[in-house]
Amino acid sequence: MLLICALTGITFVISCKSGGSHSDTLSFKTPEQGQGYGLGEDVKVQLDVPADAKIGSVNYLLDGKPVGTKNNAEALTIKTGDLSLGYKLITAVVDNGSKKDTVTINIVLKSAIKPSQFSYKVINTFPHDTSSYTQGLEYHNGRLLESSGEYGFSTLKWVNLQTGKASPKIDLEEKFFGEGSTLIGDKIILLTWKEDVGFVYDAKSLKQLGTFPYQNSREGWGLAFDGKRIIKSDGTNRIWFLNKDNYKEESFVDVYDNNGPVDQLNELEYVDGKIYANIYQTDKIAIIDPKSGSVVSYIDLTGILPAKDRFPNTDVLNGIAWDAAGKRLFVTGKKFSKLFQIQLVPKG
Repeated sequence: MLLICALTGITFVISCKSGGSHSDTLSFKTPEQGQGYGLGEDVKVQLDVPADAKIGSVNYLLDGKPVGTKNNAEALTIKTGDLSLGYKLITAVVDNGSKKDTVTINIVLKSAIKPSQFSYKVINTFPHDTSSYTQGLEYHNGRLLESSGEYGFSTLKWVNLQTGKASPKIDLEEKFFGEGSTLIGDKIILLTWKEDVGFVYDAKSLKQLGTFPYQNSREGWGLAFDGKRIIKSDGTNRIWFLNKDNYKEESFVDVYDNNGPVDQLNELEYVDGKIYANIYQTDKIAIIDPKSGSVVSYIDLTGILPAKDRFPNTDVLNGIAWDAAGKRLFVTGKKFSKLFQIQLVPKG
């Protein structure tokens, strides 16, 4: 149960919410099953022990890791300030000297931050290929690294920022739906949507060098690189962190704002210590604390592509690129006719 509960929030609720106790006599007085807490809020944990029960020591674990030991069912306080968000499994292992009972319960940690709100100002516009179903976008030394999707039309290419022309460019096999991409040293890695495989390319020639499988995430969506770890989205509210050398998923955070989980995280960019994520089928970008998973800000890009620049095939906003040296932020969308350099404007 512990492994299942720790892996996915959805499975966690189903498997743990039936009461979670291996004992007919012991239960939790506090917290309540599924109770929500703001990140940083103390969680008081105490067992409800029948009067005739004998209690020796109680060892408490949070997601399988020891957090404290109490005697005679005394209350334990769990500090949450340094934890990530999402569902957490609390386990009490009760030892009365002759046998051990295990009692479990789950809580959910939500963001305690009310996200700040930003609008935008368009600083400059550049051409964008209206055949490109944009899935990945990065800026490197005057060029854009762009990957696009759709079966039979997926590509990986280097794009001249000023002209929108691509060179070099490769097409994926028709059986692959291209997704996010990111540059790591002299290599590029590219995700596919439902094919459970990623590709490795030479950054200069775009010659394929290898492939790698997905371990835990259900799909491939967005990619970014923070200089140490690969950052990956899978269309849920979960962000994965991958080893930059072997591409294995090593950890994750679940993304929440002050109202609950933020799902359908799509194209990603790492900007000054924060993760920027398109929220699929919306005009919003979430700015996320990669340590906790809290959404600290939202960018509302409503109306960025004027009606006169929309065509029958124009799709949703997707694509964020950051020029770290020039401090320029670029955004575009799937089959948009333009790419925009924007400046964030705080909303009143």
